[in-house]
Amino acid sequence: MPITLPGPTLGVVGGGQLGRMLAEAAAPLGVEVIVMDPTPDCPAAPVARDQIVADFDDPDGLDELSARVDALTFEIELADPDRLAAAGADHDVPVHPDPGTLETIQDKLVQKEALADAGIPVPEFVAIATADGLERVVEEFGGVMLKAREGGYDGRGNVPVTEPAEAASALSAIGGHAMAEELVPFERELAIMGVKGADGETRTYPVTETLHREEILRESVTPARTDGDVVGRAEAVAEDVLDWLDGRGVYGIETFETPDGEVLVNEIAPRPHNSGHWTIEGARASQFENHVRAVLGWPLGSTDLVSPTVTANVLGDVDESRPATLRHVESVLATPDANVHWYGKAEARPLRKMGHLTLTHMDADSSGRESLLSRARELRDGLTFRDE
Repeated sequence: MPITLPGPTLGVVGGGQLGRMLAEAAAPLGVEVIVMDPTPDCPAAPVARDQIVADFDDPDGLDELSARVDALTFEIELADPDRLAAAGADHDVPVHPDPGTLETIQDKLVQKEALADAGIPVPEFVAIATADGLERVVEEFGGVMLKAREGGYDGRGNVPVTEPAEAASALSAIGGHAMAEELVPFERELAIMGVKGADGETRTYPVTETLHREEILRESVTPARTDGDVVGRAEAVAEDVLDWLDGRGVYGIETFETPDGEVLVNEIAPRPHNSGHWTIEGARASQFENHVRAVLGWPLGSTDLVSPTVTANVLGDVDESRPATLRHVESVLATPDANVHWYGKAEARPLRKMGHLTLTHMDADSSGRESLLSRARELRDGLTFRDE
């Protein structure tokens, strides 16, 4: 079918920073976006066509959203797969990625079991129900990462356990059904943003190196500072993951590079991901543009690298919640090849992602990327939410 502009309207469950950037990417394509989010005047509201104020799984909200759009997607895993599927079916509106994929990925244990069954390499893992069981697993593995099966993000729901005596308190902190995963002695963490379009077409972005502290992504470096063989393995694993997944859209595929150069899948996000924010400046078509294209069934944009890119996340450097006012932004604006992205959140909270900045450089080889990363950190650390 020929594509004409103005284009269709896209409904997005979730109106956080990802919804905001989806709406920003959709606008040049002639696509309007309506978001559904429980927070009035959510971050996406200023750039979206409209916001429906409702919980992510609210059936009336989903019914209204589906009645007003031509396609549905989500930017948060708290969406309800069954209600998404029902709302789409009631209004004959396609939903992508497939709600069944969302259901599988929402439960980290189910996700890992499905990946293992598909022959995709993953770390050793086991379901945990009791503190006694966790103690035994910690002894067997020599330490584990305990993960809440549902709802964890940005380090929340993840607790490292290195001694059996820590089992009871760790399981209590998780507060529900959990999964224990071996502590992988990785060389680095790698992320691959993949996109699945119409007729099974798939593309991957260049492999990205992600740097975490306290289980929270702080910086990314693209291309990753690793050798070509590892990059090839990461790309092959990502293609296998895309083949396994159902539904169109962008997927964030997080992996570990082991000391012997193997690549193990850590987690998958069925949506644009913080690891792919670099694509706004660093790739021919951003992850957000390609998510819009893919969900609508349009031809995919190029995932080619435009220039080596480093990102640095701007986190809330505060002790308690306060109105969000970011200071000293002029230092970033005055830097050539630097860009700042503000997420529009009303409150700064401790370690909350409030924005990010990028630095690009056409000639940044591996050592050049090191310098670029240092400069990005310096610029980011000069920003603050604290009172002067």
